[in-house]
Parts: sequence; structure tokens; C-alpha cells
Amino acid sequence: MTLDELNSSSTDINERLNQLGGIFDIPGNLDSKKEFERAMSAMSFWDNKETAQKTVQQLSRCKTILDPFLKLESRIDDFSVILELIAEDEDDTALFKEADDALPGLLKSLDQLELISFLDEKYDSNNCFLSLQAGAGGTESQDWCDMLFRMYTRWLEQRGFQAQILDIQEGEGAGLKSASIHVIGDNAYGYMKSEHGVHRLVRISPFDSNKRRHTSFAAVELAPEISDDIEIEIDEKDLEISTFRASGAGGQHVNTTDSAVRIKHKPTGFVVSCQNERSQHQNKHTAMKVLKSKIFELEQQKINDEKEAASGPKEDNAWGSQIRSYVLHPYQMVKDLRTQAETSNTSDVLDGDLDMFIEAYLKMKH
Repeated sequence: MTLDELNSSSTDINERLNQLGGIFDIPGNLDSKKEFERAMSAMSFWDNKETAQKTVQQLSRCKTILDPFLKLESRIDDFSVILELIAEDEDDTALFKEADDALPGLLKSLDQLELISFLDEKYDSNNCFLSLQAGAGGTESQDWCDMLFRMYTRWLEQRGFQAQILDIQEGEGAGLKSASIHVIGDNAYGYMKSEHGVHRLVRISPFDSNKRRHTSFAAVELAPEISDDIEIEIDEKDLEISTFRASGAGGQHVNTTDSAVRIKHKPTGFVVSCQNERSQHQNKHTAMKVLKSKIFELEQQKINDEKEAASGPKEDNAWGSQIRSYVLHPYQMVKDLRTQAETSNTSDVLDGDLDMFIEAYLKMKH
């Protein structure tokens, strides 16, 4: 690139960064960070544990915004210095190469920061619960559910999220009937809410000796983890609680007692299970937490649906509607039916490369 082109790119980058500085309210967040750190330095900080934990969470959220912004701001300043040095000696090929090499990384980091600015809904910053459920079709759908489980756990690992597997129900013969994961990390729900809906797979079945093409479905549900101070009324009479023996990975603590817990909420039909904790009491507590989050998400969805109905007819976005199609035969294509984002690189997607679909959804919603 020429110096003029580099300078033009630098101007664009600085303008975008300044816009983000306003969106994120960087001065306000810097002031808040100082206040939180001042409060945490007090000897009596942990006297009120509940207040202290909220302060720690608020500081963490400030840092989630400030850290990437300030790091990128510093890198952009360094880039500007390189351009100033090039202007003094335009024959310095090493500096030109350094600027050329730095620019793609700056643009990528800026894109990622802009994506964070789209996570501005109330519960986007929360942890979340991810649930997978195989559709009708036995082994085919159960294998598809297992493939989705692998896809999501790989994406979570690549993005640095912590995934706590709460429950896995293995299929008969192959795959998974269902799975539940507690996703922990900054903006977990904000990123993952795009995955809520029915996912469709078309392929030549590995379980069919006649090598026929099969279509399978699996449902993916997302719910934000809500704090204990949000009250969700659940009548004990509406619950069916059963225990069963834990299964799957877990070493010596598995298959020893009927400690796993399954709870059905009769009014909504929600069924939640937990088997990863050491005791029945802990499993019940976690299962109730998942149930409350699901009921909360359902209530939020009803409110949103009422708002949309009041503002006129829109394209169907029903709770269980199909959102994405994964075709492996007769051609290869993954296509999001909401954003029209698509790729023929199906193997990468199934290995956890979901960013293009998540980004397209967030940009569409914003």
C-alpha cells in the first residue's frame, strides 16, 4: 500500500474508534472503574458479601468494555507513529512492511469491538444455559444432536468460554437425546442467543445401508442465567420431580446413587435435568436455576411478541421455527434462513466455526 492509502485507512480506523468510544461511554466507564476499585480497597468491603459480589461483577463488566478498547487504542496510536516515521523517510521498506502487516490485525480487532457494541440488550452480558434436543427420527436425529453438541462445545472452547455440562441423555444406539450446558463468560448470552431455534441436517445417512438421503432436526434453546434477586414464581404443585442414576463421563462419582434430578414444569412443559453435581440436593438446585431461566426467557419472548404484534405483521419468528439448514448432500451448504448468510465450508462450521453466522445475526438485529 502507498503512504496515502495507509493514511486513509488510519483516518477511517480512528473515526470508527471514536464512534465506539461514544457508544461505550469510555470516560464514564473509567470513572466507574475507579469507584469500584476504591470500594474494593476498603477493609470492610467483604462485610456485606452480596453487595461485594455485585461490585466485583460490575467491575468485571467495566473491564470487559475498557480492556479491549484501551488495548486497541494503544495499537492504533503505535500505527500512527509508524506512519509518521514513514512520512519522514518514504524509502524505509521495513517500516512500510510493518504498517502493512499491522493493518489487517487492527481492522479485525475493530470489527470485534464493533460486534461487542451490538450486545446492548439487557441480559446480553449474562452467562446462559444451552439446551439441545433431538427431534423425531430416532438414531438419525440423535446423531445430529450429538454433532451439534460437538459443534457448540468446540466454538465455546475456541472463544474462551467455560462450558459446564449439566446433563447428557445418550441416545439408543448412537448420538444424544438431549444435552444441557451452562455457558460461563462475558456476553455469553449475547453471542449465543442467535442459535435459538430448530436446526436442519440433510445428508446421506451413515446408518442406512441403502445410502439414502435423510433429513434430521434438532432444537436448540438458549436462556440467560438470571440473578437470584429476579423473582420467578413457581408453584411446587406444578412440578414433577424425579431422580435417576447419573450416566456418562464422571469417573467414580457416576452410577453410585440416584443423585441425578429431573424436573418437569407442567404449565410450560419444560423438562430440565442435572446430573453433574455430587449430591441430589445440588442437582435439584441447579435444575431449578435452569428452569427459572427458561421460564424467564419464555416470558420475555411473550413480551417481545406482543410488541411486534402491536407494530404490525412481521416475518414468522415463532419459538421453535427453523433457523439454519446444513446440507451435506447432494451439495454442501450451511445457510442461515434469517440473515441469508451461507458458506459451502460445512466441515469448518461443524468444527465450531460459527462466527460468521453469529455476526450476521447481531448486525441484522442491530
